[in-house]
Amino acid sequence: MDTATATEVARTPADAGDAGYSKDLKARHVNMIAIGGAIGTGLFLGAGGRLHNAGPALAIAYLVCGIFAFFVVRALGELVLYRPSSGSFVSYAREFLGEKGAYVAGWMYFLNWSTTGIADITAIALYTHYWSLFTDIPQWTLALIALAVVLAVNLISVKIFGEMEFWFAIIKVATLVGFMLVGIFLLATQHEVGGTTPGPGVITDNGGVFPHGLMPVVLVMQGVIFAYAALELVGVAAGETAEPEKVVPRAVNSIMWRVALFYVGSVVLLALLLPGSVYSADESPFVTVLSKIGVEGAGDVMNLVVLTAAMSSLNSGLYSTGRILRSMATAGSAPKFTARMNRSQVPYGGILLTCAVCVLGVGLNYLMPSQAFEIVLNVASLGIISTWVIIMVCHLVFVRRARSGLVTRPAFRLPFSPVTEIATIVFLLACLGMMGNDAEVGRKTLLLIPVIAAMLVVGWYAVRSRVARTADRELADLTD
Repeated sequence: MDTATATEVARTPADAGDAGYSKDLKARHVNMIAIGGAIGTGLFLGAGGRLHNAGPALAIAYLVCGIFAFFVVRALGELVLYRPSSGSFVSYAREFLGEKGAYVAGWMYFLNWSTTGIADITAIALYTHYWSLFTDIPQWTLALIALAVVLAVNLISVKIFGEMEFWFAIIKVATLVGFMLVGIFLLATQHEVGGTTPGPGVITDNGGVFPHGLMPVVLVMQGVIFAYAALELVGVAAGETAEPEKVVPRAVNSIMWRVALFYVGSVVLLALLLPGSVYSADESPFVTVLSKIGVEGAGDVMNLVVLTAAMSSLNSGLYSTGRILRSMATAGSAPKFTARMNRSQVPYGGILLTCAVCVLGVGLNYLMPSQAFEIVLNVASLGIISTWVIIMVCHLVFVRRARSGLVTRPAFRLPFSPVTEIATIVFLLACLGMMGNDAEVGRKTLLLIPVIAAMLVVGWYAVRSRVARTADRELADLTD
């Protein structure tokens, strides 16, 4: 039997990679993983430079990107309720797009999180250097320590991972709520912020909502999309919760109001408190505001929160890639050792492979400490956009099969299919194209696409015979 035939026949709703997990994640864990995925360094740190470039219209960019991000997670949520799987979208790609689709989805997601992991340990090292106590410690050493700590947490048990994410999310949410209360108080009392009286006048007197025109808002979209990366973790975590049919809809639906409140609300507040020109990419916009009203230690507190956000992202990356690689390994498209689990039912093989790439990032921090962050961040953006596109393509095929009577859609659905999926795919590809406007880094990143494509093709030819043998074994088991 040839590869294509074996793969087509053996494609079944079950995923061998789902066996053996502990189902120890509780509803509160999954809900906070959803929050953690929606709130990160993209807001705490990245919003400053974007406010400077785009002005108050940044709130519109966050809203638009947030809507499309919600569509992606809603589509994934529907697939999860159809069939919960720790392999998540890779498992669904296998069912609806075939093994080649699952192979591309899995390795592009691995590219996303392994490079994001490098960005995270780089960020952790940079943020730690903020305190004079750590200034003399080399950046690469701090990066290695951060990686070792988060690796240990991930290998102990999924419950420990869930608890760590729960408290990371609590810190982030508490910080944002605290800032928003301060901001609302400043607005209500008309308390001056750095010599400026807060209110709508701050916007109207400084060029309006679009002080630099529409184009800077359009160009900032690509960075804003990356700020929402990790929302798809809800789909991966659902495979290790006992009641996904109850937990997932609640977590997915809550993402929309969280985006509106935390991202859009925070940016609107920031725009009402100070002109966009005051903010910068070198400082958290929240620190900028608090320092303007004389709050001592604002930088220390916010630096700790941003450090927490980076640790949370690294934690999530190791968790998700471990599960995704295990799903791929059981199908033959990833190394065999990535399917191994320890006594705590944690897929340590895949986690260690991701860590190995992150160790290369430690080397990057040693060789190019000032450029490491930007280099890997742009490569990671290719991975997240491709992952979200694949999720929407899977959902399109799923809906088509449902209309043919081959599968049954759950009550929890993505609305307005197929228009929603097509619009989201077009938007994501447009964001990818916008990278070409950045001559310094963006265009170089786009030049990596044919290189990555060639590596995927070579990799597929290396594993396809193993994939075919695995498919034949599964077929034999089904017919016995």
